[in-house]
Amino acid sequence: MRAQFVLSEIGVGLRRNLTMTFAVIVSVALSLALFGGALLMREQVSTMKDFWYDKVNVSIFLCNKNDATTSPQCSKGAVTSEQKKQIETDLEKMAVVDKVHHESAEEAYKHYKDQYGDTPIAATITPDQMQESFRVKLDDPEKYKVVATAFAGRAGVQSVQDQRNILQNLFDLMNGMNIAAIFVMALMLVIALMLIVNTVRVSAFSRRRETGIMRLVGASSFYIQMPFIMEAAFAGLLGGLVAAGMLLVGRYFLIDNGLALAEKMQLVNFIGWDAVVTKLPLVLAIGLLMPALAAFIALRKYLKV
Repeated sequence: MRAQFVLSEIGVGLRRNLTMTFAVIVSVALSLALFGGALLMREQVSTMKDFWYDKVNVSIFLCNKNDATTSPQCSKGAVTSEQKKQIETDLEKMAVVDKVHHESAEEAYKHYKDQYGDTPIAATITPDQMQESFRVKLDDPEKYKVVATAFAGRAGVQSVQDQRNILQNLFDLMNGMNIAAIFVMALMLVIALMLIVNTVRVSAFSRRRETGIMRLVGASSFYIQMPFIMEAAFAGLLGGLVAAGMLLVGRYFLIDNGLALAEKMQLVNFIGWDAVVTKLPLVLAIGLLMPALAAFIALRKYLKV
């Protein structure tokens, strides 16, 4: 009988405040969709870092005869065979180094022609202008400074470059988008909480006679508050379900179909469906518990017996 009464009160409350309940559902859905999107964006950045950092190399560029007049590091002339051999030997002795590949000037010229052969400047480049280099694969890309410290400024070395810097701007952009999404999510969350509190108070005010009678017959505060808490939880759960649907549709539309980024950007390792599905229970749990807790706190003062 009590359960039937609570359920009937929930239905009455939802019908009386249909517009505000709808606003709560929409605001909760948007805030949780942004929350889930921020989590997925962070995981996407982490996945891309793991994927690309595993492929980038540290490049040690060696001096050629043209660098002797243009680069202070190469003032003593082009790298010698003995210097190249010593650099390679020292690299292979380092514990942080996984693989070492020597790229000759001819190989560098061929790669340049393959990538930029259609540009006007490519016709003016000759093999002797290209730099020899050692492409160093590290066990841990984060230990770039170990190699840079050991070889920067050494005789025959023009520069030491970490290819991660090429990708860093992209990762910084994605991290910035993630921070913006979290900020908007926090704003929407505040709006949702304010709507929940106002909806609960309006609902409690519209049923003040019923709650007054329940007080007179000795009903406990928790029993009086239960229908209002359940209303907020139900609206929040609906918002969580909408947010979960938005995340699933967003993943499908952006990556698999619609924009089909997975097909157009095959070099990017996108997160899979498992990453999205594992976030849904958290989104639904927050959608259920957050409004219920907000309603409980709001009603403690408003319906204090």
